[in-house]
Amino acid sequence: MSKPVKQTKPAKAIMLGVGLDSDGHKRVTKGENFALVGGSKDTHEQMTEKAIKINEKLKQKGKQLEEVSREEFDDIAHSVGLHRHNPQAN
Repeated sequence: MSKPVKQTKPAKAIMLGVGLDSDGHKRVTKGENFALVGGSKDTHEQMTEKAIKINEKLKQKGKQLEEVSREEFDDIAHSVGLHRHNPQAN
């Protein structure tokens, strides 16, 4: 007898946003493929807006988050106003 083949679930991806500023309120927003925590009202709203815009761009391309390369994600993120932090540049 052979061992049954174990089914593996397809890889999933999630965007995680963490707002480091605070105005005393605890904020958590979850979406289709994102989770956002923390931040002031303004910061949290900006994170939410950008996550939604990224999802819209993915939908326009007919892709899921886990289907795009890092470079393609960076391009999409850049198009909605996000920029990769480069600590080496300081």
